[in-house]
Amino acid sequence: MPKEAPLKLVRFLHHGSVGAGVLDGNEITELDGGFFGSAKPGRKLPLSEAKLLAPCTPSKIVAVGLNYRDHAEELGFPIPEEPIIFLKPPTTVIGPGDEIRYPARSSRVDFEAELGIVIRDWASAITPGRARSHILGFTCANDVTARDLQKKDGQWTRAKSFDTFCPIGPWIETDLDPGDLLVESYLNNERKQSSRTSRFIFTVPHLVSFISDIMTLNPGDLIITGTPSGVGPMRPGDEIEVRIEGIGSLRNRIR
Repeated sequence: MPKEAPLKLVRFLHHGSVGAGVLDGNEITELDGGFFGSAKPGRKLPLSEAKLLAPCTPSKIVAVGLNYRDHAEELGFPIPEEPIIFLKPPTTVIGPGDEIRYPARSSRVDFEAELGIVIRDWASAITPGRARSHILGFTCANDVTARDLQKKDGQWTRAKSFDTFCPIGPWIETDLDPGDLLVESYLNNERKQSSRTSRFIFTVPHLVSFISDIMTLNPGDLIITGTPSGVGPMRPGDEIEVRIEGIGSLRNRIR
């Protein structure tokens, strides 16, 4: 699949089978071989007959903490000198329209709207200048967090790792400059977060390079790049929406 082509890449469920394809308006062109091989266009099917799934199945999710200055100040943390990274397990991933499960052991579960980076191919110890060639595209993400457990533990693994705590989607946008995108969240249609990726402390190329120097990135791996100020709690029955300029909207309800 040529990296120059501007595409909306989707994974979908159609009559019980999972496929990968390109979304154009209300039609999906299936890609035989998926996103990461020598993909060839296949059959076409209407979007109305398919359910969109999480657009990638990462072997790991590398999350960046405190990458907006205003969010670090909101939480009372110093501005980091290097990216703060942590891992979320692949079992946190859900897709557009799927339900976020509210864990019984938590009394505060927060939304965190984030830009997601999907890795194209194997990447290890790459320079920032080479980062873009290893990026397949970008998606919306929600780094759902059990905030009370995060504060209780002092480290973030448990609070970030419950099943369903990483909604992503609705697709991967391949033709996008991530340098200055509007990132927003809406809780029950009320705007809660609003900032731009131009306010990142660490840019997308810097993050990809930094992380690849620590761990090898595999095709389909996901980097989520930090959240703006305005994070807040969700309750069962709420709907949370992440909107990112140039990508679209990711909606999920809390169960």
